[in-house]
Amino acid sequence: MAMATSKCQAFLLMALAAAVVMSTASATLQYGFYSSSCPKAEEAVRNATVKIIAANPTMGAALVRLFFHDCFVKGCDASILLDQSNSNPQPEKLAIPLRGYDAVNTIKSAVESICPGVVSCADVLAYAARDSAELSGGFTFSMPGGRRDGVTSDLNNIFGNLPAPNMNVQQLVSSFAAKGLAAGDLVALSGAHSFGETHCSFVTPRLYPTLDTAMNTSFGVALQNVCPQSGNGGAVLDNNMVTDPNKLSNQYYGNVIAGKVMFTSDQTLTSDATTAKMVQDNAANAVAWMARFAGAMVKMGGIEVLTGTQGEIRKVCGATNSGS
Repeated sequence: MAMATSKCQAFLLMALAAAVVMSTASATLQYGFYSSSCPKAEEAVRNATVKIIAANPTMGAALVRLFFHDCFVKGCDASILLDQSNSNPQPEKLAIPLRGYDAVNTIKSAVESICPGVVSCADVLAYAARDSAELSGGFTFSMPGGRRDGVTSDLNNIFGNLPAPNMNVQQLVSSFAAKGLAAGDLVALSGAHSFGETHCSFVTPRLYPTLDTAMNTSFGVALQNVCPQSGNGGAVLDNNMVTDPNKLSNQYYGNVIAGKVMFTSDQTLTSDATTAKMVQDNAANAVAWMARFAGAMVKMGGIEVLTGTQGEIRKVCGATNSGS
């Protein structure tokens, strides 16, 4: 009986996830956007993403992070993907060391091979992030399309738009609110810190000169061994040193409660009664968190999008069609 109840609850919650996703889609985007112009677009993205993550499981987190960075800076317009050029001398990608650019280019090439000039890089990235959640987290959801690609990218747009790992909960809530996202979206999307990689430079402020009192002591000592005070801040470590660093899951929330997380922006979620309750709820119910994560991903994917005749559909993701 208990197993049957659990399965029923899971089914109902995943149905809720579908409802949440449908209700949070931007009014300017559409589900099945390429059903006529490129019917196999999403299939092509998924097939390419499957191969990429099978070859390198860390790429799931990298693609989700790229999507997050893209949407929070100038909206979801693939500006994060643009390379340095005469018209974009200081693109966003110069400011922060992110991975996954080659993966996006590979996925875009797969789509271009069946539908040249039809599917935007912004949509390719959105679909790839959705598929990464399925491949690394075991759950899937619909992602609307119709985004078009921007033609400019400026690293100066990052400052004041992208949440920082040293922010407190009030700053984080304000940062997300500025993008039309609620505190619940903030907490749900923070679950993406259950997988992926980071650098010691983002963690050492909590380790030195003394260990952050909110951090689990043994966990902190383990981090100090990986990130010595006199060491290279560029050293890479897993976001999740407690369980599988390549699995997207609600384990993150248990880590937050236990003080076993990397960033101030993670631990601070327990310092406010409202977000602390959300952390507890997500830790207690994996399927409910999946529904919230899915809804928040779709909602984030509608931030300041270009649609209709705005922007362009890039032929390659690293350059505008003018090539300048």
